[in-house]
Amino acid sequence: MSVIFIGAEVGPWSKTGGLGDVLGGLPPALAARGHRVMTICPRYDQYKDAWDTCVVVQIRVGDNVESVRFFHCYKRGVDRVFVDHPIFLAKVWGKTGSKIYGPITGVDYTDNQLRFSLLCQAALEAPRVLNLNSSKYFSGPYGEDVVFVANDWHTALLPCYLKSMYQSRGVYMNAKVVFCIHNIAYQGRFSFEDYSLLNLPNSFKSSFDFMDGYEKPVKGRKINWMKAAILEADRVLTVSPYYAQELISGIDRGVELHSHLRMKTVSGIINGMDVQEWNPATDKYIDIKYDKTTVTDAKPLIKEALQAAVGLPVDRDVPVIGFIGRLEEQKGSDILVEAISKFMGLNVQMVILVSTQK
Repeated sequence: MSVIFIGAEVGPWSKTGGLGDVLGGLPPALAARGHRVMTICPRYDQYKDAWDTCVVVQIRVGDNVESVRFFHCYKRGVDRVFVDHPIFLAKVWGKTGSKIYGPITGVDYTDNQLRFSLLCQAALEAPRVLNLNSSKYFSGPYGEDVVFVANDWHTALLPCYLKSMYQSRGVYMNAKVVFCIHNIAYQGRFSFEDYSLLNLPNSFKSSFDFMDGYEKPVKGRKINWMKAAILEADRVLTVSPYYAQELISGIDRGVELHSHLRMKTVSGIINGMDVQEWNPATDKYIDIKYDKTTVTDAKPLIKEALQAAVGLPVDRDVPVIGFIGRLEEQKGSDILVEAISKFMGLNVQMVILVSTQK
C-alpha cells in the first residue's frame, strides 16, 4: 500500500505531544512492513536534513493564490515531506515546540483556518507531483492509488477537498481517506460565516454546520471541521479501542460530536511506541542503560537518581508514582487530584510533570 500521513506536527521535527510522536514513529513501522509511506507536515523551521525539491504548486487559500514549495528528506524508510510557505515558517521559526498553533498557549493564530486549509490542499498535490526516488524498492510519484491518513482537526478538510477538487474531475478515484481522532476536545470550530474562506461548494456546508452548545467563545451556529471529516472520510479511527467507546458514550466525552460518531463505524487502534527512540538500552537521557536481562538491577538505580534530581529522599524501597501529561480532564488530571488526597499520609512519593500546552 501507499500510505500518506498528514498532520500539523511530526516528531522529531515538530512536536507538542502525542500527535507528533505518532507521526514520527508509526510511519517507519509501516515502512518496515513493506508499505510505501510518506508524511506531510508544515515546514516550521529551517530543518537541516530536509532539502528543497524545487517543486512548486499553486494553491487557492481564501481569496488568494499562493505558491507552495515542498522540502523532503528520507529517514528510516519514510519520505518526510514538508510544506514550505511563509504562513508556517514566519510564525514559528525557531520556536517549533511551542508556537505551532498560536503565539502563546491557549491563544490561536487568527489565520489558522487558512494555514491548515493550505496544508490539506498541499497534501493532496504532493503524491502526484513529487518524483521521489529515495528507496531502492520504490521510485517516482506515489500516484493516485493511495490511502490518506488525516490526523485531528487541522487536516479535517482533506476528505472534502479530495471529493470536490479531484474526484469530481475523475482524479484520485481509488484514493481513500482515514480520519484519526487523537484529541476530540479540539475540533476546529469557527464562525459560520467563515465557510466561504474554505473554497468548498455549498454541497458540503451541511457537513460543517454545527450548533455549539458551549458558552465560550460564543454559543450558537458554527462550522466544525472535525464534524465534516467524520462525515466525509471513508473510515474514522481513534488512538485506542477504549477512546473509541468513550467518544460515543455521551455528549461530554464526545464533546458534542457523539451523535455524529455513532453514525459511522469508529475503530480504535491503540497507539504503539517507537522502540528505536524509546529504547532503554540506548536512551541518551538515562545514565544507566538496561535491557530485559539487566532491568532488575538498573531500574532501582535510575529511581534513586530521579529522587535525587527532584529533591526527594533517596530510598529505593519507597514507591514512586509518576504522572506526565497536560492538566486537563482527558489526561486524567481529575483522577490525579482525587488520588493525591488518598495517598497523603502513606509512605509514597509522587513526581508530576505537567504542561498546559495545546
